[in-house]
Parts: sequence; C-alpha cells; structure tokens
Amino acid sequence: MIQVLRTIFLAALSVLVPVSGARAQEDMVAVSIVNGWQMADGSHVAALKFVLADGWKTYWRAPGEAGIPPQFDWRGSRNLARAEIEWPTPKQTMTNGMRTIGYEHVLVLPLRLTPERAGQPITLSVDMEIGVCSDICVPVSLTVTQPLDGGQRRPDPQIAAALAARPYNQTEAGVGRVACKVSPIEGGGVHLVAEVDVAAMGSQEMVVVETGNPALWVTQAKSARQGNRLRAEAEIFHAEGRGFMLDRGGLRLTILSTGDAVDIRGCPAG
Repeated sequence: MIQVLRTIFLAALSVLVPVSGARAQEDMVAVSIVNGWQMADGSHVAALKFVLADGWKTYWRAPGEAGIPPQFDWRGSRNLARAEIEWPTPKQTMTNGMRTIGYEHVLVLPLRLTPERAGQPITLSVDMEIGVCSDICVPVSLTVTQPLDGGQRRPDPQIAAALAARPYNQTEAGVGRVACKVSPIEGGGVHLVAEVDVAAMGSQEMVVVETGNPALWVTQAKSARQGNRLRAEAEIFHAEGRGFMLDRGGLRLTILSTGDAVDIRGCPAG
C-alpha cells in the first residue's frame, strides 16, 4: 500500500508547476481579508476572500484525489486565541481525469475569531499555502495581514451569504441512523464501511471521509445508494505505514451532491 501512496503522490506532483508568489497573485488568485463584524460575546466574524482568474480553481479542506489541501498559519496575528474556518459547500470538478473538490471564481471563507483579550482589537495575519489549478496545478504561498475594526456590529452581506452556503448539519438534513464498521486490512490499514440514512438531495452523491488526524490518509470513498440509505466504503492508512487507533468520534462524513450537502460529525459502531 505504501507503494500505491507513493504512486498517487508522484502523479499529483506531475501536474504541479512551481511559480513565484507575485505571479500567482497577479495572474491566478488574489486574496484579501474582509473585516466583518464583532459579536455580542466579543468574538469576531471575518473572512478571507479569494478572487480566482477565469479558468482557475482552488481546493476545499479535503481536496479529492489529486488536489492540494490548504494550510493556514495564524501565529503572526495579534490578540488572537483561536480561529475557526466555516467552509461553504464546495463543488466536485475533474482535474486531469481525477475528481477534485473545490471552488471557482470567488470564494468567501468565513472565520470565527476568538480574541485573547476581550474588548481589544485583533490584527489578523495569515500565512497560507493553497493550490490553484487549471490545466496545471500551482502551489501558492501567500500572507495577508489586516487590523480588524471591532466597532463594526452589522453583518457583512457577503460573509453572511457564505455562512448560509455551508452544508446542513444532521438535524437540519433529517439524518437518521449513522453507523460505521471497521475491519483491519493488509498493510496495517483499516477498511471503513459507513451507512447513513438520509434522503437524496441531488445526483452525483459523494461521501468524503475525514479522520481529524493529519497523519492518516483516506482513499476516496466509493458511494452507493439504496433507497434512503447511503453506503460508503474507504480505506484508511497511516502515512508512515504505522499501526493506529481510529477515533470514531473524530470521524467526519460530508455528503456532497449536485444539490445540497450534509456534514456529519462522529460515526458510532454499527
């Protein structure tokens, strides 16, 4: 299996073309901070805004078969204790014959920010590594910094729209039974079978499995529906070939389709 992972990794690298940050900024993507507003509890809602050139796209937190997972480093910020990203529902696309998950045109990525000292202003500084793709995929490193105006109280319409575009949670989507079966497989990994009772919300349904552990690698799940039951199968391996314990509570299943999406946290034994 390690050889399979290496082959997939090399295939992904074959479509990557290094490029300077300045050229990426000018020709492919521009990133800025949207100030947003302060909540009554002292937290702040802001956003990162990505404007992509025509024909270019960037990736969701789980990018698919050949995408580049985005990474964010908030350590350069001032008076920031915690930053949480609220991901809008992404789209499925094809890149070099492989299914990827991401965004085109404009992405407003909402952030929920908790200050270290309530009542004091936050300066948001983000070092990020993202992938942008067209016929080629380009790894891009960018930094954006901006002091936030804590005096704003009215919600920003573009951030509010992005928050409204998030996947439904289990209650909102009317999800019933959720269960996972796990069995060991050769190579030290596990075979995961997830079953979710939920009505279809569109065609091209796809279940994305995330573990919450960056050391674990998950294959793209094979999904099939029978009535109101959606079944997905995937394999999970440690990136270094080690054994591991799978935390069921940390599993995250996202159902994507041409219609709505559902975000499911945790997957008990079934």
